[in-house]
Amino acid sequence: MNKRKLLAKARRSPNNLRFADFLTLMVAFGFQLDRIEGDHHIFRHPTIAVRMNVQPDDGQAKAYQVSQLLKIVARHGLELEE
Repeated sequence: MNKRKLLAKARRSPNNLRFADFLTLMVAFGFQLDRIEGDHHIFRHPTIAVRMNVQPDDGQAKAYQVSQLLKIVARHGLELEE
């Protein structure tokens, strides 16, 4: 799916986003996977001091984590990388 469409879907329905799509969206905003410990995927951003620890919930992204990402994007003015 197109990254802009993923972003629109995340904004419209954060509780209905596949975990794989959520990870794609995080990478599109410049987050880098630091490590995986069990189900926990730890991401960091190279230009801002933000780490995110995300986990799947039966193949879906957790709505509060999607909302957390959207708030970070808005607060720091992050742009989608094409």
